Amino acid sequence: MSVLKRFLTYVEIKTKITSVFPFLMTLAYLNSSGLLINHTRSLIFFFGMFFFDLTATTINNYYDSRKNGQKLPFSRRVSAVIMLILLLLSVFFGIWLAMLTDIVVLFLGVLCFLFGIFYSFGPLPISHGPYGEFISGLFYGFLIPAILLYINTPEGLLFSATLTGGASGTLTLRFGIRNIIALLLLSAVPFCLTANIMLANNICDLGRDEAVNRYTLPHYIKGHAVRLFAVLYYISYLSVIVMVKMRFLSPLSLLLLITAIPVQKNINLFRKKQIKEETFIVSIKNFITIITVHIVLIVAGGFLPGWGPT
Repeated sequence: MSVLKRFLTYVEIKTKITSVFPFLMTLAYLNSSGLLINHTRSLIFFFGMFFFDLTATTINNYYDSRKNGQKLPFSRRVSAVIMLILLLLSVFFGIWLAMLTDIVVLFLGVLCFLFGIFYSFGPLPISHGPYGEFISGLFYGFLIPAILLYINTPEGLLFSATLTGGASGTLTLRFGIRNIIALLLLSAVPFCLTANIMLANNICDLGRDEAVNRYTLPHYIKGHAVRLFAVLYYISYLSVIVMVKMRFLSPLSLLLLITAIPVQKNINLFRKKQIKEETFIVSIKNFITIITVHIVLIVAGGFLPGWGPT
């Protein structure tokens, strides 16, 4: 196997859809809303986001290999060096973006780093507990759209922070309520889809996880896990309906409901059997199906005559 192939295996390049697609979705929303996109900031954010996503994966694989004996594509020393280089690259782009913007971006960036590192690192990593689905959904589904929207919208349109009086002074936060609602609704689709990828994975691995004292969400909710798997998809569709009703998205986005047909078939398949090698893939298929069509409809809606957000 070539060095490149081993590297792509180590960073699990195929899983990067969970960061790239929410990024593209948010760009599509910015464009359809008539907001000017700052290409420099957006590109810097993309590289910072992407490199850190790679970093988080290498951290997960590096430390998991200690516990499960899984062989890494490289020696442990080389694997650690790759992990460090990716981390430094993501820090570089993150600091660069913070310098071009403000303290809000710095705070959100630090939050992302904490989530990403402690997701797999430490004596009690987040991924080994019942909060992994929520945190992964929050990181990919909410924070990526939040940061991208913030760096591309006029000051105060989404939220802003003002520090007066130095380190011992006052931090004032201001929120644009309607735009915050738009952000929460927009984030619902990638949040639910990403959470479901991890949920499906943990459902399939339930027996093996319990055998090594790893108690994920399915362990605590037992038979309700598959039901939650279905409900999260329904919530994502509901969020789009509400966004159209509130004129955040054009009526064209309602065509997304057509994808509920193949998505429901996949849900039914997963409900019948939860086998990693056979049915985990349905969570990936549903993710790609829903978010790809969602992005296309958002873009197309921006060209719909007579439509525009209020």
